[in-house]
Amino acid sequence: MNAAQTAPILEISDYQKRYGGKVAVRDLSLTVEPGDIYGFIGHNGAGKTTLIRSVVGVQPSDAGTIRICGVNVATDPVAAKRLCAYVPDNPDVYEFMTGIQYLTYLADLFRMPADARAARITELAGRLELTPALGEPVGSYSHGMRQKLVLIGALMHDPKLLVLDEPFVGLDPVASHELKRMLRELAARGGAVFFSSHVLEVVEKLCNKVAIIRAGELLAAGPTDAVRGDASLESVFLDLVEQDEPASGPGERGTAARVSPADAAARSTDRR
Repeated sequence: MNAAQTAPILEISDYQKRYGGKVAVRDLSLTVEPGDIYGFIGHNGAGKTTLIRSVVGVQPSDAGTIRICGVNVATDPVAAKRLCAYVPDNPDVYEFMTGIQYLTYLADLFRMPADARAARITELAGRLELTPALGEPVGSYSHGMRQKLVLIGALMHDPKLLVLDEPFVGLDPVASHELKRMLRELAARGGAVFFSSHVLEVVEKLCNKVAIIRAGELLAAGPTDAVRGDASLESVFLDLVEQDEPASGPGERGTAARVSPADAAARSTDRR
């Protein structure tokens, strides 16, 4: 295996993002390697989408660096975007386009040859059972159909990094099963997947690595088996993110107690 195959797909170093006087994410660092399906979990408002939007170049960071296959997202954003694909939690698509027009538009952006795009669209639309609807306006699509369409668009150019925010929302069980197969196939080809989800059972079964974020701070990250220990990922997650925050004073927020994944797993096991 050469250096290009072993170099990190995604490197986040000392990332920080503020909104006004509030720190949304603080000094976060993690690495996603070739072959990883990396789950990123946390409660609502923990900072998951904030980080994801900076990874894909939608918003700038206030500190730190993000690199995709060695390309700095801040200093060479176009090159970084060519290496990745992003599916947000809300699949907004141009409603006046038909499905096939939308996919053709994306293929043009990524400069895909005509024969390659046709074959890829045929394959992916068939697997997600969207082929009959590709000639219809997107405005007539259900939420699940739009989700399938944006997933096809993201996978079409075979990105090195696939970034997903709640990718299974709106998908029927058959499509969810097929998407999991697609993610595993992308990872097996040497790519990587980084995705956020509230469905912890899916993360536990699908991801070889996981990171847990709480109030903008990374509490745990690494191989899924190591993070969860002998407990379920749900139990460890709840122990890590639901620690009481002692108040420092009126109107002030105290610092949450830090608990290691091993300690959280032990507590969860003890309660059973």
